[in-house]
Amino acid sequence: MYQLGVDEAGRGPAIGPLVVCALGIPTTDIGFLTNIGAKDSKSLTRKKREYLAEKIYSEVEKRNWKVGLITCSACRIDKERDRTNLNNLEVELFKEAIINTNIEKYNGKIYLDACDVNEQRFGNRVKESLGQDWSQWTIESKHKMDLENILVGAASILAKVHRDNEIKKIGQLLNLDIGSGYPSDPKTRVAIRNLIKEEYPNKYLRWSWATIENIWAKENGKPIPKREEIEGNSKQSSISDW
Repeated sequence: MYQLGVDEAGRGPAIGPLVVCALGIPTTDIGFLTNIGAKDSKSLTRKKREYLAEKIYSEVEKRNWKVGLITCSACRIDKERDRTNLNNLEVELFKEAIINTNIEKYNGKIYLDACDVNEQRFGNRVKESLGQDWSQWTIESKHKMDLENILVGAASILAKVHRDNEIKKIGQLLNLDIGSGYPSDPKTRVAIRNLIKEEYPNKYLRWSWATIENIWAKENGKPIPKREEIEGNSKQSSISDW
């Protein structure tokens, strides 16, 4: 029997992707996570998170653990928010991460760190989205599940480390210190101003975020464009870049 924990990293930042990780392991291996000190990623230093992520990945092949990792770009976030809302997007991302573990043939239980004010509704929606292939699995959905369930805590570590690595890559590509990507980070706010100086905001920004919209409007004297408005613009080198 397997257990599966799912959590996300990067819901709030104004720069970079939102990452969702699903970690599935046999119930008999839960004790291993306890032994290595896995817990909610927010309670760990960066160094400790990276160490634990390495330990977890080293066991994936040996113990037949399964990882489903989804990296949702700023572009996808903006487009989905134009059509619907962030909660609906998170249901889809959690579903995708779970499906990517490819363990539907095993019976088990899925633990979710709920991304909706109504935690039960979030669990029900993820369950419904998974369809018949996952009908034998039960789902428990709670706020702050990463604090009480070690498997969800371990998934949060993998999600956070992956998000941190993506932010590092973005900074290197832009040759810019973008900080953590969170609007409260002074380095991030400086970076945002540097990334809205062209005809369109930089593709790594979340254009639909109030922080980006407000800074863009203040600096440019007009509303920020929608992603869809620029997709057909010949000045863009590649539609897939956005």
